[in-house]
Amino acid sequence: MTRIKLSFTFLVLLPAMLFSQAESIINGISMESPAIMVMAKIKAISESTKLITIQQPRFPMAKNSEQHLLGTNIKTENGTIDRAVFTFADDKLVYIETRGNSEEVFVAHRSDTARTYLDYKVYSREGLFIDTKKDITHILTDEGMHLNLFTWENPYFQPEYMTPAEFNKEVPAFLEMGATLEMIRPMLEANSAFVVEEELDGADPNAQLQLNGFGVEYMGFPRKVEARFGDEMLNVVWILTGKGEEDRIRQALVAEFGEPVFTSLEWEIYNNWTVGLRKDKPEVLLMRQEIGLQYKTSYFKQ
Repeated sequence: MTRIKLSFTFLVLLPAMLFSQAESIINGISMESPAIMVMAKIKAISESTKLITIQQPRFPMAKNSEQHLLGTNIKTENGTIDRAVFTFADDKLVYIETRGNSEEVFVAHRSDTARTYLDYKVYSREGLFIDTKKDITHILTDEGMHLNLFTWENPYFQPEYMTPAEFNKEVPAFLEMGATLEMIRPMLEANSAFVVEEELDGADPNAQLQLNGFGVEYMGFPRKVEARFGDEMLNVVWILTGKGEEDRIRQALVAEFGEPVFTSLEWEIYNNWTVGLRKDKPEVLLMRQEIGLQYKTSYFKQ
């Protein structure tokens, strides 16, 4: 199963994308700092703050609790950020998004050169992504990198935004195994914020082309979906997920497909080898049954 070796696709593109979690970002704050400490430090340098607590977590990295701290006119040693949201999962800082004067604050004092990916300037040591067109900065942990959170825009910037009471817990129906590229492409585009096409290197004999859909809704959160095609037929789909939501996803898969037919430390397989829950590097795998049965013997040794 070649894709298992390529889960962190972006890390393959940027091999230096490993940064210190202790790196100070703003006012002595680092990623994975305790929420109570971050809140106190941000309040001290902000014109105003507002804390939003989500009763039923949707954020992929949150298992038991999810909070977002909104700050305005945040004064830093490199300038003032107009607005920012600090996201906490299980009482730890896991994601930061800033808007307004972001590039000036985070880049003007730097001497190193950014890498480029899509429309983003990337500073790998801090997990810093800057959307130069929108002047939005994303700061990520390694898990946030896996989730491609640099393409997500936090909806709690919008004062009127309300968390939906319900969300669809089923696998997106338009991802139909065996459908043609011609059928899937427009549906993926309609259900994504944007789609990027990627030619594969031939290591996987079952796939020559991959469509990466960013912003596809699954389990109440927009995420990256990697749809792989062999001979222009949809064979495999990977939906990137977080470790914190593993129990929520498991419950949803059992409700949709029944109990797993195979379980190990790294995997749970459902629906006669067509759906997998990966646990070591969190993802949901959808497979055409012929592919799943091949994996059953070749990879899972069943």
